[in-house]
Amino acid sequence: MTDTQIFEPDGRAIPFVDEGDGPVKLVLIQERDLAADVLGVVGHYLAEEAGFHVLRIGHRADGVDASLDDRVADALAVIDHVGLEDTWIGGHGFGGTVARSFAVAHPDRVNGLALLGVEDVEVPLAPVIPVLLIQGTDDTDTPETNAERLQAAAPERASIKRIDGGGHLFPMTHPIETAVVLEEYLDWD
Repeated sequence: MTDTQIFEPDGRAIPFVDEGDGPVKLVLIQERDLAADVLGVVGHYLAEEAGFHVLRIGHRADGVDASLDDRVADALAVIDHVGLEDTWIGGHGFGGTVARSFAVAHPDRVNGLALLGVEDVEVPLAPVIPVLLIQGTDDTDTPETNAERLQAAAPERASIKRIDGGGHLFPMTHPIETAVVLEEYLDWD
């Protein structure tokens, strides 16, 4: 796997991993407060096996509890640093909430959303773009009902895919299944 790098705009230490160079570009934002890189195997599979360009962004390494707007700014800084003009963006749990907020703030930079384990928060969906919602069927932290409510807000462009037997950490416990769902959905873009 590719090593984690640290980007330090204005003294903020933002960890990221940049893998692959394919035509499909995907930014994945990590769930907060997890020591492990839950999206590592998913991202690596998509870069190596599916031929995607995958950028995984973590949360500030300094432990500062940044606001949602600050985390959106961090994601934008890393995306600009890597040189992505437009991309699919998504994340796991809170990382998906950051991705949703990013899409609303920067709709011209986003081709679509890929949300893994949807949080129940009052963050709207950006207009027009497609939305992939991936849920673990046994996830009690971010249950399927969250994704169903979000899908109901945009049924013409939001799809739910389920990972059977997956709890909240399904991207780690079911990484290949999760990656295949992403690959099959995004490969048409």
